[in-house]
Amino acid sequence: QVQLVESGGGLVQPGGSLRLSCAASGSIFSINAMGWYRQAPGKERELVAVITSGGSTNYADSVKGRFTISRDNAKNTVYLQMNSLKPEDTAVYYCVADKADTDYWGQGTQVTVSS
Repeated sequence: QVQLVESGGGLVQPGGSLRLSCAASGSIFSINAMGWYRQAPGKERELVAVITSGGSTNYADSVKGRFTISRDNAKNTVYLQMNSLKPEDTAVYYCVADKADTDYWGQGTQVTVSS
C-alpha cells in the first residue's frame, strides 16, 4: 500500500501562485509515475501533470507554461508549482502514484482562485 498526503492548497487571487506538495509513504519501492489530477464542481476529473521515475513530464494543454511538476525521490515527494493562476484552475487537486499498474490516490486539496 502507498499512502499519499497532499498539502499547499488554499485561496489565491488570479495571477497568483501556489505550490502543492504530495508526500508518499508506505510501500513506496518501485513507484513509477506520479502526478496530479483535478476535479472542478460538475466536471470530470482531469489529468493536470505527470512525472515518471526517470523525470519525464507531461502536462495538460491548459496548464502548459504555467504549471511545473517536479519530484524529489529522496523525500518521496512530488510538487506542483502553479503560476499565473486563473479562476478556471479552481478545483480539488489530487495526487496519484502508479505502482505495479495500481493507482493510489491522496485525499485531495482545494485550490480556489478568486478575487
